[in-house]
Amino acid sequence: MEFAVSRSGTTLVTLHGGSDTTACDDATTELADTLESLATAGTIADWEIDDADVYEHPNGPFDPYTITLEFSMTVTVEADDADAATEIGASAIDDALENAGIESVSYTTSPAASAA
Repeated sequence: MEFAVSRSGTTLVTLHGGSDTTACDDATTELADTLESLATAGTIADWEIDDADVYEHPNGPFDPYTITLEFSMTVTVEADDADAATEIGASAIDDALENAGIESVSYTTSPAASAA
């Protein structure tokens, strides 16, 4: 049986930006490009970036911003039941993020499976 497994989380992106807004926009674009490449490759089924906020302001004029981004993503998996799908989907999401080089991930929700 096919299940859609979703999970939400946050990640940190560190980059240089001219202002709070520019840094948040650049971080959002960077994460969106990465998640879109995962979707195009068929690794994930769907994704969404919910919010971007400055996590850490620069200490000096050439120091980077650290931006926290809230995201959600969905994978499609084959499993016998929802419990197995949840486990398989959580692993698939972890692997996708790790292979894409997305670090500092903290999950804000448990994985949730629904019949696809």
